[in-house]
Amino acid sequence: MDIDPTINKLQSMLDGFLAALPNLVMAVLVFLGVVLLSRGLRRMIYRVMMRSGAGEYAGIIIGRLAQWVMLSVGILVAVSVVFPSINAETLIGILGLSSLAIGFAFRDIAENFLAGVLILLTQPFKIGDQIDINGFEGTVEDIQTRATFIRTYDGRVVVVPNADFLTDTVIVNTAYKIRRSEYDVGIGYPDDMLLAKRLILDAVRELEGVLPEPGPDVLTVELSDSSVNLRVRWWTDSSRSDVVATSDRVITAVKLALDEGGVNIPFPIRTVYLNQVESNEQAGS
Repeated sequence: MDIDPTINKLQSMLDGFLAALPNLVMAVLVFLGVVLLSRGLRRMIYRVMMRSGAGEYAGIIIGRLAQWVMLSVGILVAVSVVFPSINAETLIGILGLSSLAIGFAFRDIAENFLAGVLILLTQPFKIGDQIDINGFEGTVEDIQTRATFIRTYDGRVVVVPNADFLTDTVIVNTAYKIRRSEYDVGIGYPDDMLLAKRLILDAVRELEGVLPEPGPDVLTVELSDSSVNLRVRWWTDSSRSDVVATSDRVITAVKLALDEGGVNIPFPIRTVYLNQVESNEQAGS
């Protein structure tokens, strides 16, 4: 068997490898240098974002983005060192085509990533806030580059794509420290409305969780078919646990105070008219 062609091929490959070895070593050194520089850039951006008050997570996200961009540039430079025949124009062309293909393939991922960056920079809400979006209400547990994790009040986790926060309405229940709640209660028309208001206010003012400032109030909101409707309003801490617990105390106290004061809470009244003609015909038959 003639093995000379095989030996010549291997020799040619070895010669090519030895010829490219200096460029390969240089490319590795360049890439390692870029890796170290990208890590330093990430740490620097993190410190700058923390000092500017943008927040820890904004610093992490922006730092990682800058690191990825620098690593991508480093890879292109290393490739051009190993293969000198590839010039800048060729690299830009490859990068443009790759970016276009990646953009179509990962459009949703890129959209959610940019939305997550905007959320962390603008901070319409933060981790620990209680929000309501698309009918899902709970506490924000984590804001990642693709999605935000919300822990609902019944112990489930809802993963919401970050892009939804830019297109849908978001209610931030804990945006402020205090929050107002209200409840409507009806009293009978013969009852003393001023007495009912005084009884309700005296009962609500003393309750745990009801803030003295702004204080509670009672408004007349409607003269309905069978009752005069009063609206009780009070302020509490904005967290849901305080809102729910205080609402229970307020409604219970209002009922007990009105019962003790002799104020009637009427049932709905309906008046039914019977057709006399039909009744007579039925009686005659």
